[in-house]
Amino acid sequence: MDAEEVARLEALRRYRILDTEPEKAFDDLALLASEICETPIAMISLVDAERQWFKARVGVTIRETSRSIAFCAHAITQRELFIVRDAAGDERFRDNPLVVSQPKLRFYAGAPLVTPDGYALGTLCVVDRVPRTLSPDQEAALQALKRQAEAQMELRRNLFELRQALEARDQAEARQERLIGELREALDHVEKLSGLVPLCSSCRLNMVIPAEPRAASSVCDGVMQVVREMKLAAGKEFEVEMALREALANAIEHGCQGDPAKSIQCCVAGDESGDVVIVVRDPGAGFDPTTVPDPRQGDRLLLDGGRGIHLINEFMDEVRFAHDGREIQMRKRGGPPADA
Repeated sequence: MDAEEVARLEALRRYRILDTEPEKAFDDLALLASEICETPIAMISLVDAERQWFKARVGVTIRETSRSIAFCAHAITQRELFIVRDAAGDERFRDNPLVVSQPKLRFYAGAPLVTPDGYALGTLCVVDRVPRTLSPDQEAALQALKRQAEAQMELRRNLFELRQALEARDQAEARQERLIGELREALDHVEKLSGLVPLCSSCRLNMVIPAEPRAASSVCDGVMQVVREMKLAAGKEFEVEMALREALANAIEHGCQGDPAKSIQCCVAGDESGDVVIVVRDPGAGFDPTTVPDPRQGDRLLLDGGRGIHLINEFMDEVRFAHDGREIQMRKRGGPPADA
């Protein structure tokens, strides 16, 4: 099988029309072709790798035949009408089982059904049991009907793809609702833990959240609520919040490549001294923080690269990277500033 035939069969599969139920739009076109061309048989055929299958048919009951005996297999090799006036006298078809035995075909005219990208998938054809020809008007009408069949196939394919897109959108919305529900549960957990703060000398939160900006923002709000209620890094909450948001944003954008199907982990711990420690982990490939250039140098001031890491180092007192850069550990000390 050559490359052109492989591509043609792939195009046929994209239409998802093989072995489907009859459809009135195609049946009507076959009926019109039979009436206009005054033939007892008319078909809309699609030529697969080993068979020809009839999407619509008039005058016959079979649904398919072997490709090896199909007249349409010859018709799809050209783009104009393929006409056999007397199959019994044509060396290509005189020994064909469809000619020498029932239904004893003698006349065939097939108009190839061609996709916009140039692949002939089958034909709209008319067949008779006696030798004959078509008048110029009948040939023109058959060509017009085949264009309607092509348009119907395109409409059918576009509707199928639209339906798929709508289903994918609905699935994405359902997944988004599920993620929001999981996020609400996580926030409820944060609120419950924050209510226990007066009863314990330290607090530890360990959350796994979807790599989705809205989820990260809401969790950041919840974490900062705990930080404020525990009076961790008192007076320095802004720096903690900015560092946490940058760390979560970097994990989503770089570690997870913006894929909400992936997850990031955020761990927060506070102690009696008022220090807060935050750890953010992502499943990415990691990076070497020593290779990240200072965004303040040269012409890098207008670029985004490295700005998040620089801000985290500026806002937090201690910053360490672990697991090849997939984990960032940040500490903000409690108590008064070092120069106070």
